[in-house]
Amino acid sequence: MAPPQLARRRTAPGSADRLDRDRQAAPQVFERLRGMIIALELPPGSPLSRAALATQFGVSSTPIRDALMRLEEEGLVDVFPQYATVVSRVDVRLAQQAHFLRQAVELEIVRGLALRHDEAFAAELNATIARQQQFAKTGEFEKFMAADNEFHAQLYTAADKQDIWALVRSRSGHIDRLRRLHLPSPGKAQDIVRHHRLIVKAIETGQPDEAQKHLRTHLSGTLSELARIRAHHPEYLSN
Repeated sequence: MAPPQLARRRTAPGSADRLDRDRQAAPQVFERLRGMIIALELPPGSPLSRAALATQFGVSSTPIRDALMRLEEEGLVDVFPQYATVVSRVDVRLAQQAHFLRQAVELEIVRGLALRHDEAFAAELNATIARQQQFAKTGEFEKFMAADNEFHAQLYTAADKQDIWALVRSRSGHIDRLRRLHLPSPGKAQDIVRHHRLIVKAIETGQPDEAQKHLRTHLSGTLSELARIRAHHPEYLSN
């Protein structure tokens, strides 16, 4: 069954593919392709032609090769030498490990932030949640997920753990794709918004145990629905 309300795959180059010529090409290609894979615009099994990608982004083969190597390191593509490169299936085991890592880190982060209960920081988080709410209403799921990442990145930044956020993000490709598959489910986006608000309220009012409780519930939502996701998208998941 095709995933509901996913962005249509782009097959022809367009203005959105143009790179910033003042920046290195390979990191930009990596981020563009990674975003398309996480959004399932490039679903599992999609072939990635180096020649076609070079034409699409207007670069030589070297930045494409470097970007694909980074994607392979994150487990988001499978490279078969002299044969093909394809978007990998969602590895449930890696998704579970990423969830374990993220939960362990963020439980400590929200606890520390709640002990500080910074009202100004809570206001910043609530502004991000307000944008999320708007994207949920309009069904703009890619923007919703970007705002979701922004919310969590703000937590790491406030705790002075930005480098750990970069590590967590690099390990989260498989769990993020599961979340993208789950996101269009009725009520899912609103549940995320509600959990975020409860976490912020606990931080603002200095309740570390409550902050941890709501974060744990928030992060466990997708994996608790794994059987349902697998039933709807068996071709996308491995093991």
